[in-house]
Amino acid sequence: MIVRRVPWSDAGATTLREAQRVEIEARYGTPDSEPGPAPSADDITAFFVAYDDRNAPVGCGGLRELPGNEAEVKRMFVLPEHRGTGVSRAILFELELFGRERGWSRLVLETGDRQPDAVRFYEREGFTRIPNFAYYADSAHSLCYEKPLFAVDPAAEISCEGRQ
Repeated sequence: MIVRRVPWSDAGATTLREAQRVEIEARYGTPDSEPGPAPSADDITAFFVAYDDRNAPVGCGGLRELPGNEAEVKRMFVLPEHRGTGVSRAILFELELFGRERGWSRLVLETGDRQPDAVRFYEREGFTRIPNFAYYADSAHSLCYEKPLFAVDPAAEISCEGRQ
C-alpha cells in the first residue's frame, strides 16, 4: 500500500468521497447529514489517497486548515473490504505528518454517533473527545475530537548526559 497526496479533483479521490457519502446517507437516513459546509477544492489544504498493490484507490482523508494553527480532518474513508488492513492508520499518519510539517498545534474532527467504528479508531489513535465546536456545536449526532500535534525541531538537541 502507498499513500499519496493528490488534488481534490483526482478521479480516485472523487470516487472514494462519493462512496463515503453513500455510506453516511445509509447510516443516517439522509443525503445531507453534514452539519457544516461540505469540504471542497477551495478549502481543503491537503488530500491523500491510499492505493492497494494494484494501484486501486482504497481509502482517503483530507485536512481543512482552521484559524488558530490547527486543521480539521475531513472525508476519512476506507472501502469496507479494506477495513482492518492498516489503510486508515496509514492515511492518518500522513495527515498528522503534514500537520506537523506545517507547524500546526492540533488536529480536530467531527464524526457521528452512528459511526462507532470511526469512534473506536480515532480513540485508539490518540484522539480525545472535546466539546462540539463551530458548526457541530448544536448537532445532536456529532461527536468531536482533538489530537495535539507536536512539531519536531530538527535543530533541537536531546542530551542524555547524567542519565543512567
